[in-house]
Amino acid sequence: MYSSQKTEDEDNNRAKKPITSIEWNPNRSHHCIIVGVGKCAVIIATGTGGIDDAEVTDALLSDALSVKGGGNIAPESRASKAVKWISLKKYNKQAGSPTTPISAYGGLTGPIALLQTNRDVASIRWHRKGDYFVTVSPKAGAAAVLIHQLSKASSQQPFGKTKGEVQLACFHPMKPFLFVATKEHVKVYHLVKQIMVKRLLSGCRHISSLDIHASGDHLVVGSLDRRLVWFDLDLASTPYKTLKYHERALRSVGFHPRYPLMASAADDGSIHVQMEKSISFKICKCSIPITVLIDKKVFSKNAMD
Repeated sequence: MYSSQKTEDEDNNRAKKPITSIEWNPNRSHHCIIVGVGKCAVIIATGTGGIDDAEVTDALLSDALSVKGGGNIAPESRASKAVKWISLKKYNKQAGSPTTPISAYGGLTGPIALLQTNRDVASIRWHRKGDYFVTVSPKAGAAAVLIHQLSKASSQQPFGKTKGEVQLACFHPMKPFLFVATKEHVKVYHLVKQIMVKRLLSGCRHISSLDIHASGDHLVVGSLDRRLVWFDLDLASTPYKTLKYHERALRSVGFHPRYPLMASAADDGSIHVQMEKSISFKICKCSIPITVLIDKKVFSKNAMD
């Protein structure tokens, strides 16, 4: 009875936590999302795929749906103490949640599994192939960065120790590199060789967001001190260009996945959209402002994303 009451209290506390991150799987054949809430990352099947995509998605999520014993994690590994996989199959049955998919072709729908970490999850990012993803819990110390493989319901803790509080992490789209951002720097690690290959000096006081272009050649960083920093990864470890046109802290920056466009959103209620000519025209490196979207009624200082 005590164990049942404890589990119910934990579920209620988890439900009261705000959502910190929502990421749709970048692979068009994988119809699922990951939501960061409290100490958990929840894997949800959207049920939106066609007949072929539904089968691919079901195969991708099968291990996570039937996972037992905390996941396919080696007991002696660092990750075994940092994260636990929990199937939500039985909870869905108890709650009597609807299982009717949005698509007429069927397939899994609804919460599949959750990953429970030791500290609150602040950021989640997929690898472009849609199987691996990385979670960041800034207050977790050495276990702040965890890499997970959805198809095997497994996790890894790549670092035994960290210097500085990790804020964000993302994968290189082409190479086995992981970009890890602390408050002031972005470190680039080679996941196969397990070494740091580069340290990018942002000049920022507190990094709040980052994104890498689909080509893997450009990285953009946003900060709470209103800076947007653009790195050309083929050049030096210092910024190619630093822009400061927002009136308040930046909350989100990102490249368009196909077009040479970049956008930044800030607490001043504005979203700046620019064309980056260096991406489409290697000779000319410049940013051309296209438009500024302004919300004159900003109800929350950190509502922009």
